[in-house]
Amino acid sequence: MPVTTIEGREVQVDDEGFMTVYDEWDEQLGGALAKLIDVDMTDEHWKAIQFLRSDFKTEGVTPTLRRVSTAGGLDMKRLFELFPKKPAKKMAYIAGLPKPHGCV
Repeated sequence: MPVTTIEGREVQVDDEGFMTVYDEWDEQLGGALAKLIDVDMTDEHWKAIQFLRSDFKTEGVTPTLRRVSTAGGLDMKRLFELFPKKPAKKMAYIAGLPKPHGCV
């Protein structure tokens, strides 16, 4: 697995830059990842990210956008506003999780 340095920390990533080791992530690193893709994090953003991490820990897969909306109680339209263009992919990246299945 490739290794990259973010905010002075070495983290393992896949070929597309998604983190591969769940426990290497923390909110400081998530904030740095968000900056790399031009997302300014607010409490609303963090709510989505915390849901993704919690759901991944129990389900073992990165939740889809639909799951974030239904199980996480977050409005789909709002997710597109918070994470423009590719919200599922951007949320997974910031949350330090694998890219969701079905994302290209």
